[in-house]
Amino acid sequence: MNSLDINQIKQYLPHRYPLLLVDRVLDWESGKRLTAIKNVTVNEEFFNGHFPHKPVMPGVLMIEALAQASALLAFLSIGQKPDDNAVVYFLGIDGARFKRPVEPGDQLRMEIEILRHARGIWKFHARALVDEQLAVEAELMCTMRSIAEPAAAD
Repeated sequence: MNSLDINQIKQYLPHRYPLLLVDRVLDWESGKRLTAIKNVTVNEEFFNGHFPHKPVMPGVLMIEALAQASALLAFLSIGQKPDDNAVVYFLGIDGARFKRPVEPGDQLRMEIEILRHARGIWKFHARALVDEQLAVEAELMCTMRSIAEPAAAD
């Protein structure tokens, strides 16, 4: 079984608190799939405003968590850790569907599957479950690019 703790995840993702949204990788298979978790706690910054009377995790952050898990799978599959000159960009989100609210105390179980990888473009089927109930699913596309060096000043 291949797993990663938070310190290992931070070697692959540039995100940090409060935007690092993957707490643990439970299992992954190179070039195929990854299962990860995000523990949703009442202390999350976004709950202060979304919504004070009924805290709900914003859908855009659920998609971001899936995107981060997808990027992890891509890096693990090519056997490469990103450096300061690499970044992963979203290219598209298709068929996003939100099936249930995610609240403090929930644990998102993210399941990522590579659908395609060609010419530097990755396509994933991503879904997150809470207590075996589907919370969100989407197809995500991304690419890895080098960050252009800034032009030298004269």
